[in-house]
Amino acid sequence: MSSTSTTGGNKQPRMRIRDLLPNLYLGDYKPGPLNSLTDVPGVLVHTQEIFDDNGTVNTGITSILPRDNWFYKACYAGIFRFNGSGEMTGSHWIDETGLLHSPIIITNSFAVGAAYQGIYEYAIKTLGVAKGQIDWFLLPVVAETFDGYLNDLSRFVVKPEHIVKGLESVSSDRVREGNVGGGTGMICHYFKGGTGSSSRIVEGFDSKGEPKSYTVAALVQANYGRPNHLRISGVPVGRILAQEAAKAAENDPAKKAAEEELKREKDRKDGSIIVTIATDAPLHPTQLQRLAKRATVGLARVGGNGHNPSGDIFLAFSTGNEIPVQSISMERRAVDPFKPTPVTVDLVDDSSINGLFEAAADATEESIYNALCMAETMVGNQGHKIEELPLGKVKDILEKYMV
Repeated sequence: MSSTSTTGGNKQPRMRIRDLLPNLYLGDYKPGPLNSLTDVPGVLVHTQEIFDDNGTVNTGITSILPRDNWFYKACYAGIFRFNGSGEMTGSHWIDETGLLHSPIIITNSFAVGAAYQGIYEYAIKTLGVAKGQIDWFLLPVVAETFDGYLNDLSRFVVKPEHIVKGLESVSSDRVREGNVGGGTGMICHYFKGGTGSSSRIVEGFDSKGEPKSYTVAALVQANYGRPNHLRISGVPVGRILAQEAAKAAENDPAKKAAEEELKREKDRKDGSIIVTIATDAPLHPTQLQRLAKRATVGLARVGGNGHNPSGDIFLAFSTGNEIPVQSISMERRAVDPFKPTPVTVDLVDDSSINGLFEAAADATEESIYNALCMAETMVGNQGHKIEELPLGKVKDILEKYMV
């Protein structure tokens, strides 16, 4: 497989939404230093792409470690399903216990099995096997969206070794965006979509009443939506661009035919969006489920409606507490499973949580914008072409209507 993208045709440099429109209102909270998921201390991410030489393969993997010691120190977590035509493995265990103690992999729909196996292979490689037998517990977390319009899914190019490589390569660098990672072959509002990220800083207090800043950050794999529904800061950018495109297609039969083909495909399988929200605020599982729900607010602002064939699944986790797991194995018995043993944790007062809710919505919204703004035109499987969001036109529209 080639390591170079088949993307091209961009006449203007791609840039994040804040670079394109510095005065755009994106909420009341400032972004973190990187404006990325990795602004949450300890969270590590890697993105990798897989292409072939003739443009039929355009896919990838996004790898996330909630913390370096994820295996022994779980994070509290919560999940919200806005629409369930999709997959996130390990979700039953998160719902059951409120604990995340697995890497998170986001990839294409046909790569879930390989990613699941890859997490196990990574765990065996890094944690070892005691006396020839697995004596630890792990349910891998793998989420997916469908990239079959631009990527030949029948090739099954994602292999477990890609997952191992990704997890071994995670870092605290700003997450790459656009046609990268699991978002490589994704489509958003009929424009090229993909991976995007953003963060917010929320001022609060620690458990001793001292001032403390908390970070809320999101990472999206955006592969959903119709063109007319796209809004940026409330402005109907998608409808304006769609009207221009329809007028241009009147005299271009090939362009009109391509647009009609894409519409038929998206009506049949409207993509999906996976949202991962991380925070260092000490939230318990129910609060994190509520935080995950707020991704819906950010998605709705941009134009997501949760259509029937869309898998819109949101995961939120907190690094604010370290919850011991792997306490019982063949070699280890840190607790008696029949004698209740408390652990001490910090928790945010529900009455003070509103800022975190708002930050989660804002970060999700901006993450989708960043995915769209950074993604580039792609010619993929069977010659299908998806255009990048035209940033010059977007800038003109927003500057006209922005308040």
